[in-house]
Amino acid sequence: MTSVTKFIITLFASLAIVFALHVTVLHFKEQPPFQDKIIEAYVVNFLMATGIYIGLFLFRKKYAEQLGFLYLGGSFIKFILFFIFFYPFYKADGQLTTSEFMAFFIPYAISLIFETLGVIKFLKK
Repeated sequence: MTSVTKFIITLFASLAIVFALHVTVLHFKEQPPFQDKIIEAYVVNFLMATGIYIGLFLFRKKYAEQLGFLYLGGSFIKFILFFIFFYPFYKADGQLTTSEFMAFFIPYAISLIFETLGVIKFLKK
């Protein structure tokens, strides 16, 4: 199994578990579990993390010295996507609630951890 396949499977499984826990917590707090674009946030973060990892994997040899900068560029793109697709929805009522923040931040943080660990592996070689 290639490192890309392992990454995708591990990230998907981790995000699926965290998503299930996240929705369960919302349910027990008597909050609607599928509001605040939570599904979209998990999907977008999975796709972006996977895309960034695959891009870094493909360029790991040719641009080994610039891998850190390519990683930062990918993170910048994720940030831009947040401000284009999620932030306007979250701020539509004039405030960013904790539930809205967590709906995006939790999958973002999990994806970021996996991306960072993947980049560390590339840079060690």
